Amino acid sequence: MSVINTEIKPFKATAFHNGEFVEIDSANLKGKWSVFVFYPADFTFVCPTELEDLAINYDEFKKLGVEIYSVSTDTHFSHKAWHDSSDAIGKIQYPMIGDPTHEISKNFEILRPTGLADRGTFIVDPEGVIQSIEITAEGIGRDALELLRKVKAAQYVAAHPGEVCPAKWKEGEKTLKPSLDLVGKI
Repeated sequence: MSVINTEIKPFKATAFHNGEFVEIDSANLKGKWSVFVFYPADFTFVCPTELEDLAINYDEFKKLGVEIYSVSTDTHFSHKAWHDSSDAIGKIQYPMIGDPTHEISKNFEILRPTGLADRGTFIVDPEGVIQSIEITAEGIGRDALELLRKVKAAQYVAAHPGEVCPAKWKEGEKTLKPSLDLVGKI
């Protein structure tokens, strides 16, 4: 069953963030946009390239009022060790949530039978409702700029009821207003 357009389930977890261990509570996410980036494991191959890409573009997400949360079933201790030992992961300023109990991965329906999370991205609106999901196979990395475009589209649609963003929509471009007049004309 898809979790799209459903409210995220409650969770509490420990994250490594800015050199400290901090508690993350789903209740504290309300009122702001969030992106959850699940990945299979620390100290792997594709994962650090994605997380570094997000780190490089983090300021752009922050300008939109979006917080990024990376999540794997590793512990917050493992996240710290990886952050301290990898140049790519050392760039991360967003919270790295540890999910060793699998609670969050199960809540987002992204947990594999092996106990690792799939490579999945979730855009969550300020009400805590999942607006976008992307899941890719293990060997296919994600693109932070494409995610940024999707966040902008989700924010636009939320702010402009009755309008939708067509394929490849970019900020400032024309949107669509679904109506009987458009049926068969696109």
